[in-house]
Amino acid sequence: MNHARTTRTPANLPASVHHQINLYALAASAAGVGVVALAQFAEAEIIYTKAHVKLTPNHKFHLDLNHDGIKDFELDDIASGTSAFLEIHPLQMGNALAQAKTDCNPSVGVAALQAGVSIGKGQVFYGSLYCMAQKISEGSFGSWPSVTNRFLGLEFVIKGKKHFGWARLSVSRAPYVATITGYAYETIPGKSIKAGQTHANADTATLGTLAMGAPGLSIWRREECGLETCGFMRSAQ
Repeated sequence: MNHARTTRTPANLPASVHHQINLYALAASAAGVGVVALAQFAEAEIIYTKAHVKLTPNHKFHLDLNHDGIKDFELDDIASGTSAFLEIHPLQMGNALAQAKTDCNPSVGVAALQAGVSIGKGQVFYGSLYCMAQKISEGSFGSWPSVTNRFLGLEFVIKGKKHFGWARLSVSRAPYVATITGYAYETIPGKSIKAGQTHANADTATLGTLAMGAPGLSIWRREECGLETCGFMRSAQ
């Protein structure tokens, strides 16, 4: 039933961005600052796992985001008579889920995020959330019934440090069938990831800021119009 393939997607930067990194590194070296920050940024990556897991009623699926053998979350698909429940449970201390605005009964539910939504700091995460979809005599609850390609916002712990990730699912009406088509996480602790993001995107202005702080931004502006005409090398010296 479960088929998943891991794709380690490094930060494959375009040639132009590598050029920017070299320029910033040169300037940072001359100033004696920022080289470590640049190296850490260049090594950043998002680990994406392509999957096709069809979770049917009265089955469960264990999600190991970083493939370290530790189960991070458990998806439970439960059906009994006219009732049905789709739930997700954090399995490790510190793991949590992004909160939805849609309530379940009797608790707040788990968010079904749109593609591109930022998952990270500033978002509400709770380890006590579990309800994705719920069909009981009082009605239907949760954010996940009848959705296509929505995302779980995941916060989980690797070696004592918090990381952010996502899992993509499509869910039918009750009795629920949930299809998991991929999941990913950011390797840098505390760094946000966008729902559906599968690779790191370098921002050259950010690179400059990381390397040199405010002076890096002025160097970036001068570099845009060429080394010789803008006097980049003189600034670096």
